[in-house]
Amino acid sequence: MDDVLQTLRISAAGMKTQGTRLRVIAENIANADSTATSPGELPYRRKTATFRTVLDRDTGLDLVQVDKVRKDPTPFPKNYDPGHPAADTDGYVLSTNVNSLIEMSDMREAQRSYEANLNVIKASKAMLNETIEVLR
Repeated sequence: MDDVLQTLRISAAGMKTQGTRLRVIAENIANADSTATSPGELPYRRKTATFRTVLDRDTGLDLVQVDKVRKDPTPFPKNYDPGHPAADTDGYVLSTNVNSLIEMSDMREAQRSYEANLNVIKASKAMLNETIEVLR
């Protein structure tokens, strides 16, 4: 019984972490087409979530959690568009460093990890229900 509860806690921590990751990815996708609005201004900078393992002192379990949400230092691409309000003196506009293909790939990975943790919770719940039925 205690092992099942530990499994539930570990999976719940994984789901929470992947949920945060999905929210960061959604923000990136929402800003994928943004540019600066005036010369010298920077466009939206992609964000990434990093994870770490922490010891839950109450249970003695190692749980995953979001360590930090950081800005991606990848340089901004430049596009030649001299008519744009944010164009520099050479006619270039900085675009966001968000790559929609990478974001979609990351989103699928986070979604699969979330679903895997959810399936562990469902299996644990089914085992608990079977145990209760046996004890009746």
